[in-house]
Amino acid sequence: MNRRPLGARGPQVSEIGLGTVKLGRTRGLKYPTPTELPSDERVVELLTAALDLGVNLIDTAPAYGRSEERLGRLLPGSREDWVLCTKAGESFGDEGSRFDFSDAAITASVDQSLARMRTNHVDVLMVHSDGAIEHDLVHSGLLDTLARIKQSGKARLVGVSPKSLAGALLAVEHCDVVMLTLNPIETEAAPAIELARERGVGVLVKKALASGHTDKLGTPPGQDPADAAIRFSLHHAGVSSVVFGTASPEHLAQAVRAAEAPGLDIVTPAPRGAKTTRP
Repeated sequence: MNRRPLGARGPQVSEIGLGTVKLGRTRGLKYPTPTELPSDERVVELLTAALDLGVNLIDTAPAYGRSEERLGRLLPGSREDWVLCTKAGESFGDEGSRFDFSDAAITASVDQSLARMRTNHVDVLMVHSDGAIEHDLVHSGLLDTLARIKQSGKARLVGVSPKSLAGALLAVEHCDVVMLTLNPIETEAAPAIELARERGVGVLVKKALASGHTDKLGTPPGQDPADAAIRFSLHHAGVSSVVFGTASPEHLAQAVRAAEAPGLDIVTPAPRGAKTTRP
């Protein structure tokens, strides 16, 4: 499938990335999730389909339960076939999410992620924001921690997955990659996407399908809601890849077909303060 640069310093990534929370976690999610994780055989089928479809971006996190460990055991092909993105700062257990952005915690999280995924580096390391840390990036020491990990070679690119526009704009100023929410009813990140495009910062889109609530997207009659939402995000200049979370090879193939359908014009997001409109 088509590929786009992950910013000025990153690799070429598939327009559709594979989000893997459903491979490792069934609790505490914002959308309907099966009570059981997919079998190893089903995960291999999914990952093999991704490889065959040309999907090379894999998004995971320690907070995604067993996702990293399963990827380490089951990912087909060679390491060079994949652009691996993981996160740090958040863990998930019996009591829900726990956040720790200290240097020691971030360092230990990265080392554990590398061990679980059986690799000596990740291509992208993102900070899983709690909504507060993103506003204190400069003075918290977190940027220094990310820079040290990047210099060590354990992560090739570093960034933040923020929860607010203010945090997104600050992250763009200091990072290689950001992960932002964008869909037809949530366009607040558009100014950050434009700034990222100007600065050569990669943009990964999360929640393109409104966390599975496609019925709220106001899709025009005759269009599939998921297809329309994917194309909406890819329509924006500056977007590198839409991370599509699924455990279904069939749903992944549908997302790829939506991205590859003809007639996708690339436009620049609205300037700061302006309202974006649906293409």
